[in-house]
Amino acid sequence: MTVYTNSSLKAELNERGWRLTPQRETILHIFQELPQGEHLSAEDLYHRLEADGEGISLSTIYRTLKLMARMGILRELELGEGHKHYEINQPYPHHHHHLICVKCNSTIEFKNDSILKIGAKTAQKEGFHLLDCQMTIHAVCPKCQRSLMPL
Repeated sequence: MTVYTNSSLKAELNERGWRLTPQRETILHIFQELPQGEHLSAEDLYHRLEADGEGISLSTIYRTLKLMARMGILRELELGEGHKHYEINQPYPHHHHHLICVKCNSTIEFKNDSILKIGAKTAQKEGFHLLDCQMTIHAVCPKCQRSLMPL
């Protein structure tokens, strides 16, 4: 898996017949600078860009996020809030999975090499090129479990 820089993104986009637009470059930079464990929805990204004075439309953000997820640059996450979130797709050993509380949406990231190995082996066996392998576990956190139990 590649760690994307502006030049590697530009090369890959050019290879596929696309350009590295200033908007794509700005969006990549935002994700590169995100603290580990932080995920952004398209709307979160839009508001962050708007606060920075960047005039990128929400439709351009959605298209760019989808493109970067298809390319394997971003990971598309279903975090149980009714919309997708995105994060930079880190290569091994930074690869991680998510444990999400279905009540309060708190999210814990965890690592498990076995999951990645199984995904890579399965993809290779079927002749696929692995872009991402993620597990999302939906559960109820201890705090929400306590609030559900009668006293």
